[in-house]
Amino acid sequence: MGKVIKSIEELKTLVENLKDEGKTIVFTNGCFDILHAGHVDYLEKAKSFGDVLIVGVNSDSSIKRIKGEKRPINKQEHRVKVLSALNCVDYVIVFDEDTPIEVIKAVKPDVLVKGADWKLEDIVGREYAKRVERIEFSYDVSTTKIIEKILRVYG
Repeated sequence: MGKVIKSIEELKTLVENLKDEGKTIVFTNGCFDILHAGHVDYLEKAKSFGDVLIVGVNSDSSIKRIKGEKRPINKQEHRVKVLSALNCVDYVIVFDEDTPIEVIKAVKPDVLVKGADWKLEDIVGREYAKRVERIEFSYDVSTTKIIEKILRVYG
């Protein structure tokens, strides 16, 4: 089995097997549109909370609904390819909904990870995880800031 999970059913089976092996499952999610050092740092820190890191990635249509018609910059197949190449990422699953609630229900992670910019009460799916960890950002960078700089410099 590769790093990219195709369905919720496949994910459920994978997670059950991993938990039977005593593995600690970590889950996080995001758009990961233009992958940058902040993303990599965040994912490495997320992985440090357990044995297996599963990353939920918003589909292209999900990002359009959330961030507008001009996004994403990189299509989902490319974002998944880049994410799955990272050593700290064990599995990637794409979800089409606005939130990863169905994926989180399927995973029932030991640790659910989000950025520290999220208030605990706003973290979707926290009731399905054994615990929630919020990560402080080490880099002052975002996809939006990268796009703005490109427009400023080359626009």
